[in-house]
Amino acid sequence: MDEISLGVPEPLLDRLPDDDAVAGPDMQQAVAGWERRLNQAIEEADDEREAAGIVLDAIDRFEDRHETYDDLVPELRAWGQSPIYAIAWRTLYADVIAQLYEHDDLADHLDRERNQRLVEDGIRLRDL
Repeated sequence: MDEISLGVPEPLLDRLPDDDAVAGPDMQQAVAGWERRLNQAIEEADDEREAAGIVLDAIDRFEDRHETYDDLVPELRAWGQSPIYAIAWRTLYADVIAQLYEHDDLADHLDRERNQRLVEDGIRLRDL
């Protein structure tokens, strides 16, 4: 499996407040850490299925965090707070997930692994 490359989209960084010099570098550092850990886990995996499982676990965590920030946006607005950072992190998680699926060979493995997990959990089409 090829090495994963992730990044913070420039338009996302451009939408951050101009007077904040911390959020952008924090996001870049977080994404670099995710990329490093995922690539290390893929390299240490015994086979491509195990590697896809590790990446899929990370995607599941990213989806959970995306939902957390999504839920936080209206709460911040209700309290009169700016949701700009919650929106930025929510967008970042969604973009990182999309970037992972854009890796051609990885996307196929992720789809197979997700389908395998559905079958292992006993979910069938007739249950939907």
